[in-house]
Amino acid sequence: MNQAQNQLNTLGLIVGNRGFFPDHLAKSGREEMLAALKHASIEAVVLGPEDSKYGAVETREEAKKCAALFARNRDKIDGVVVTLPNFGEERGIVEALRLAGLNVPVLVQATPDSAGRMTIADRRDSFCGKMSLCNNLKQYGIPYSLTTLHTEAPDSEEFRKDLEWFTAVCRVVKGLRKARVGAIGARPAAFNTVRYSEKILEANGIAVEPIDLSEIFGRIERLKDGDAAVQAKVQAIRDYVSTEGIPAAALLKMAKLGAVIDAWVAANDLDVTSVQCWTSMEEYFGVVPCTIMSMLSNANSPSGCEVDVCGTLGMYALTLASGTPSALLDWNNNYGADPDKAVCFHCSNLPKHFFNDVKMDYQAIIAGTVGIANTYGTCVGRVKAAPMSFARFSTDDRTGAIRGYAGQGRFTDDPLSTFGGAGVVEIPRMQHLLRYICENGFEHHVAANLAPVAAAVQEAATRYLGWSVNRHS
Repeated sequence: MNQAQNQLNTLGLIVGNRGFFPDHLAKSGREEMLAALKHASIEAVVLGPEDSKYGAVETREEAKKCAALFARNRDKIDGVVVTLPNFGEERGIVEALRLAGLNVPVLVQATPDSAGRMTIADRRDSFCGKMSLCNNLKQYGIPYSLTTLHTEAPDSEEFRKDLEWFTAVCRVVKGLRKARVGAIGARPAAFNTVRYSEKILEANGIAVEPIDLSEIFGRIERLKDGDAAVQAKVQAIRDYVSTEGIPAAALLKMAKLGAVIDAWVAANDLDVTSVQCWTSMEEYFGVVPCTIMSMLSNANSPSGCEVDVCGTLGMYALTLASGTPSALLDWNNNYGADPDKAVCFHCSNLPKHFFNDVKMDYQAIIAGTVGIANTYGTCVGRVKAAPMSFARFSTDDRTGAIRGYAGQGRFTDDPLSTFGGAGVVEIPRMQHLLRYICENGFEHHVAANLAPVAAAVQEAATRYLGWSVNRHS
C-alpha cells in the first residue's frame, strides 16, 4: 500500500501581506507559521525573503514566483496553508493558487489582533482580511477550509488542533483521488446490498482491479508447501494471533492464500482489497480468509468483506485520516432498550488493533453449512472500549454520484456475550442515524476506526472530492 498516512505532510505556505498595513507583521507572521509547521513535523514549501519582500505574496509578480515554486513541487505538496498576519492582498494570494493549479486542500488562517496594540504601527486587520480573501477564493472557484475560530495565533492550541485536522483532510483527499482497489471474487449472490458502480468510481479517480477466485485458487495450487513465501506467512500468522487448536493443514492453506494475495497486491499497486469471503472460499478451498484480511487491515491496508468495495473505501478514508487500522462492521443488533446503543459485529476479520485479546477460531455461522473443518481462520474477540469514528460511502447510479455519511461515537465496555468480533457502540441520536440510513437506502455495512476523525473525512469528501457526505452529530 502507498501509505500516505505514514509520510510527513508537505504543505505549501502563502504568507499574505498588504503594503499599507504594518509589513513587519508579514515577516514575524511567516516565522511564526514556519515554527508551527515545524513543530507539527510538516515540511513547508514557501517563498524566501530573497524571493519577495519578507517571503510574502502581495504583487502579481510575487504571485507568479509563488505559483512557479509550487508547480516545481507539485508531486510533494499535499495542501496549502494561507496565513494572514495582516489584512493581506487577496488578489496576489488567489492568483498564486490559480496559477499553481495544484488542486489540493487550502486552509485559511488569520492571526488575531491584540487589544492593546491597535495603533497604525501594529494593527493587523486580519479579522477583516480573511473575509475578503474568502470572497475572492469563492469568486475564483477555489475550495478552501477554515479554522475553528475566525482568528487563531499560529502558536495556539486551537491552531495546533486545526492543523492536525487539516493534514488529515489532505491525506484523505490525496489517497482517495488515486485509490486502487482489488476486488477478489464476485460478490455473494445473496448480497445485492453491496452492488456498486465501477464507472462512477473511475470517474472519481478510483480504479478497481478485479480477479476471479479461480485465479487465486489456481495460483495457490502451484505453490509448494515449503516455498519461502508460504513458510514466512505461516510464521507471520502465528506471530499475529493465537492459533492454539487450529489444524496445521488449515494454517498452511491460510498462508498460501496470504502469499498469493500479497503478491497480487504488490504486482497491481493496490491500496485496499475487498474479498468474496463466503461460501465459495470455504466449500472449494477449506478455510475462511478472515485472518489474512485482518493482517492486511492491521497493517493499514484495509481489506473488507463480501466484495463491499465502497465499504472498503470508507475503511481507507478513516485509515488515511487517522494513520491507524480500520474495520468493516455490520450495524447488527439493538442493545437492550437503549436507543443510543447498538451491537456492531463481524464474523470476523477485524484487525487485532480493535481487540483487547484475540484468538483464531472457526466461523460459527458458515460452519453450519460447510462444516467446522472448512471454516478455520476467524479472529475472535471483544472490541475494546474507545472513541470511534464511522463512515459509509456508496455509488448512486440514479444520480451518477458518490454519497455517504460519517460521524463519531464510542465503543463501550457494556457486557456482551456473543461470537465473532463484536462490540457495543454508543452514538448520540442514534435513532436519527438509523432512520437516515434506512430512508436513504444505505448498506448495513459501516467502516469504523478507533480515532475521532469523522470531521476530516467529511470535509475531504464533501469540500474537495465533491461527494455528498452527511455529518451525523
